[in-house]
Amino acid sequence: MKKIAVVGLGYVGLPLAAAFGEKREVVGFDISAKRIAELKDGVDYTREVSSDELAASRRLSFTNSLDEIRDCQVYIVTVPTPIDEYKSPDLTPLIKASESVGKVLKAGDIVIYESTVFPGATEEVCVPVLEKVSGLKFNQDFYAGYSPERINPGDKEHRVTTIMKVTSGSTPEIADEVDALYAGIITAGTHKTSSIKVAEAAKVIENTQRDLNIALMNELSMIFSRLRIDTHEVLAAAGTKWNFLRFQPGLVGGHCIGVDPYYLTHKAQAIGYHPEVILAGRRVNDNMGRYAAAELVKSMIKTGHMIAKSRILIMGFTFKENCPDVRNTHVIDVVKELREFGCEVDITDCWADNDEAQHEYGISLLDNPKSADYDAVLLAVPHREYASLSSSGLRAYLKDNGVLFDLKGVLPLGEADLRL
Repeated sequence: MKKIAVVGLGYVGLPLAAAFGEKREVVGFDISAKRIAELKDGVDYTREVSSDELAASRRLSFTNSLDEIRDCQVYIVTVPTPIDEYKSPDLTPLIKASESVGKVLKAGDIVIYESTVFPGATEEVCVPVLEKVSGLKFNQDFYAGYSPERINPGDKEHRVTTIMKVTSGSTPEIADEVDALYAGIITAGTHKTSSIKVAEAAKVIENTQRDLNIALMNELSMIFSRLRIDTHEVLAAAGTKWNFLRFQPGLVGGHCIGVDPYYLTHKAQAIGYHPEVILAGRRVNDNMGRYAAAELVKSMIKTGHMIAKSRILIMGFTFKENCPDVRNTHVIDVVKELREFGCEVDITDCWADNDEAQHEYGISLLDNPKSADYDAVLLAVPHREYASLSSSGLRAYLKDNGVLFDLKGVLPLGEADLRL
């Protein structure tokens, strides 16, 4: 049985390594010495894998030394694939990971990528790096595969082993081997594609489809606001039809839905096609933070508040509920816009790490907001701790005549003063 190295131990890599570690020998590799030390102590800051689950993966070890993965035969790369300030793919982490793997690559080894990329990236970008660093020949000395990650951070029902896995390989034989490898841990089954490009394309359109559906809901929210109709009530009524797709308006952040469409549009433009629909959806979703802030300000003005120097509490800063990940959170857009209006904004989040928020955005999180201290409360990310407070608990932070904004519409109809 071949030994596996999982390169990159974040939200994707660690659950995968833990699942394989229950069945076979696995080495989890990460360049962060701090991350490795924490995992050796049974601590996962992402909260995706519990200490008990780490202990159950008896054949899993951790290292930040390339020498300790040199004897592996399968390398699974699970590093982030972000976008830069111009919304173009930033393949730096993927290229650096490929360089690292290339240094230990041997004849007969297989390199499998799980990071979200545009169709063709594995063979056009990653494989040449592996060849250059290792001196080996692709599909002669070493092979490649692609199996897109489908991790949903914070979701304890849909785990890595219970979500069907798409697989592919650089030759028919390697495709079979990659598929069999994942079939050994994926109880939901696998779906083998005919090529790596097909698997790459399947991944990138999964989140593009969700992005467009949410963009439609966001645009409907803007329309219904002008018509003085509650969007969530409309959606509940429409949802009584069996084939109505259930999406909700809101901020679209994180490392997947708000990023992946730009990988597809980048490739489309590179081959001479300008995507209209995908980019239109992105424009709508990228502007929702500013729109939400403006809606709150208008609501406050209508209730007699002076906006300049008004105090606003934002509850939740991560990109989604019940998850500590602050990467690409669009709550920051709300914060910036409210401060542009002259508001004094406090942010609290019981899941986010203050040091990370400070490092990424220069934001200091407030641990214990004061009761009856705010002109408005914006429930931006309904972590279970906040949702359990109900409207009365949330209003305890408000001054008289304060405005409660339920951004994601988790409270019952009529309990908030405003929602998208």
